[in-house]
Amino acid sequence: MQRIGVFICWCGSNIAATVDVERVAEEIKSEPSVVFSANYQYMCSENGQQLLKNAIKEHNLTGIVVGSCSPRMHEATFRKAAEAAGLNPYMVEIANIREHCSWIHKDREEATKKALILVRTAVAKVNLNAPLTAGSSPVTKRALVIGGGIAGIQAALDIADAGFEVDIVEKNATIGGRMAQLDKTFPTLDCSACILTPKMVDCAQSEKIDILTYSEVEDVKGFVGNFKVKIKRKARYVDETKCTGCKICMDNCPSKKGLNEFNMNLNNRPAIYIPFAQAIPNVAVIDPEQCIKLKSGKCGLCQMKCGAGAIDYTMQDKFIEREYGAIVVATGFRPINIDKFNEYGYSENKDVITSLELERLMNAAGPTDGVLLRPSDKTHPKVITFIQCVGSRDLTDCGKPYCSKICCMYTAKHAMLIREKYPDTEVHVFYIDVRCPGKNYDEFYRRACEQYGVDYIKGMVGKVYNENGKLMVQG
Repeated sequence: MQRIGVFICWCGSNIAATVDVERVAEEIKSEPSVVFSANYQYMCSENGQQLLKNAIKEHNLTGIVVGSCSPRMHEATFRKAAEAAGLNPYMVEIANIREHCSWIHKDREEATKKALILVRTAVAKVNLNAPLTAGSSPVTKRALVIGGGIAGIQAALDIADAGFEVDIVEKNATIGGRMAQLDKTFPTLDCSACILTPKMVDCAQSEKIDILTYSEVEDVKGFVGNFKVKIKRKARYVDETKCTGCKICMDNCPSKKGLNEFNMNLNNRPAIYIPFAQAIPNVAVIDPEQCIKLKSGKCGLCQMKCGAGAIDYTMQDKFIEREYGAIVVATGFRPINIDKFNEYGYSENKDVITSLELERLMNAAGPTDGVLLRPSDKTHPKVITFIQCVGSRDLTDCGKPYCSKICCMYTAKHAMLIREKYPDTEVHVFYIDVRCPGKNYDEFYRRACEQYGVDYIKGMVGKVYNENGKLMVQG
């Protein structure tokens, strides 16, 4: 039979104010395997740990139960103390009588009874525990980063700088992610591309980083330190080792009705294309849904014009398997579907746009070369209204119940950039609450109000509709 010691912590008044700790310590002695029990104000303190060590030696304890706070807080503390006294650390269990008991109850009698149950449960577990020895297993010294946006790029660079090989798997034809679509960053209004593209180049030039674009993770097996990952490399119909990025194929492609995903579908692109000028790899990809050759067997003009001989219509998807010791998931975000919110008239009015669509319209490399034009008639808008929190803090099935944490800031950024470039344009912002949780964020918002004259209106928009060719916002 085990010789178990039980220690009940007061945690100041956190536990003792609701739980009768002395009673718990006394009644637990009735358990057949419990040979020692005590209560102390702060078991995690140096004196508390010394009490535990002394009891192990004096009473020849083979197991320990500490009734205290969450094991996440101090399980390692008590296991280390037990190990120092010669007890196997895996013979120590924590009964969480703070978060699971004292903090959530007010009735002292009921809380004390529950604490006794929790401690008895931990005692029963220790009776079944066996001394364990920490083992080790070989670790594959190669990492996988899923996602080639700014987070994935930085993670890969950090891993490579630490001396390890790393693969980036990106589902799109280039790394860069959402940040590549942005014009400026907040709160400094730095050029987004000026921050991102040097890091993209560093990834491409690093001998320890292998970039697998137009690829997706299909399956992951194994455990920490030893993962086997199956990766699908989608057919891009262009040989990456031969393509020079000259864009002759793009210029000669007769199918130019594909929507440009990089520009948020605001303009068209050819069936064979390079996503954007700084794309890495700077290699074309063919959209099989738009390519005349792949759909009907006719055309083939890009292959005829390609001097490098990089076009291969016979390419097929292929699967590769690699082993990794660690996986970083940096899959980014997807904007919420605005079509679900009928009150804003997004699908009925071309001039109701999303923030990412505005980013592309304001970008010098965007569909309008950075000139802010209404999608409907290509004229410059004189009044612009922003609606914040669309899809955020929304308890309906259409949205998310939490705050996005960034829309207040990028709205302020957009408003400032518009007012700076077009001083004659009125800018209004409908908001629920202004939340600026970051260094210099509140100052950034105030700058939009005070320096740029952005009109903030506290209220929710109920309807956006078209009246005599003008958009009306009802709030």
